[in-house]
Amino acid sequence: MALLLKDRNGTYIVVGNKQERTLKFLYKTVSGRMVLKLLTRPVVSKVTSKVLDSRLSAFAAKNAIKKRKIETEMLEKSKFKSYNDFFTRKLKEGGRTVDMMPHALISPCDSKLSAYTIGKDSSFVIKGTPYTVNDLLGGDGIYKEYIGGTCLIFRLAVDDYHRYCYFDNGKKGANTYLKGVLHTVHPIVVGEYNIYKRNCREYTVMDTENFGKVVQVEVGAMMVGRIKNFHGAHSFKRGEEKGMFEFGGSTIVLLLKENAAILDEDILHNSSNGVETIVKYGEKIGVKA
Repeated sequence: MALLLKDRNGTYIVVGNKQERTLKFLYKTVSGRMVLKLLTRPVVSKVTSKVLDSRLSAFAAKNAIKKRKIETEMLEKSKFKSYNDFFTRKLKEGGRTVDMMPHALISPCDSKLSAYTIGKDSSFVIKGTPYTVNDLLGGDGIYKEYIGGTCLIFRLAVDDYHRYCYFDNGKKGANTYLKGVLHTVHPIVVGEYNIYKRNCREYTVMDTENFGKVVQVEVGAMMVGRIKNFHGAHSFKRGEEKGMFEFGGSTIVLLLKENAAILDEDILHNSSNGVETIVKYGEKIGVKA
């Protein structure tokens, strides 16, 4: 089954590819699940990361640039010493336009976005499968403050720019890391495994100038053992780089309190119809309530 996406111009994009067939094998067949037990161990992710950090993987970066038609003129450099060097590539100054209007709620990353209301049962839904906010935060009682609020799911695919920024001015505390088994965050898997409960993730509480207290969670995916946040406790500015993911598809979750923001109508409409909206780093996705 192909995925259905929609860009901000209202154009539908159907995605169906080799990756989807591989995921169906891993998650929906007996032999595939045997392979999956090995692939989802952290040690495998660590070994893979070592390989992707090595100069031997540089040829894969060249192939990816050609295959994915990456516009290298937008990058700080066009030659890479390893695949991870390419994957964590940095754009030139001005490579993404950040909406600096204080009332604008912006996307922290390039991604496919879905939005959900956090119900009284402390759960939210991704492609029809419920996940509790309590599970997401590892049992941190702070989740109760977000009942009635909004859960924003930013799903990064392999082709996306894997650096992310702070979406407002403010202050944050230390990051909390939750160890887990690494699974893919591809929607085809939702319903088979409790992805956000089992994946490794890192979250922080941010006191923002315009949207109040917000929780941001970075979720690792299969073959991604490293979520790299650049700061512990920190005072930050809108558009400042917060961190990056290394190889693989990953996800960022924002938990907003009730009446903190009003999302753009197209995002709400798409999400209610099970369609992800393509958004870019720094792009306006809503406004302060």
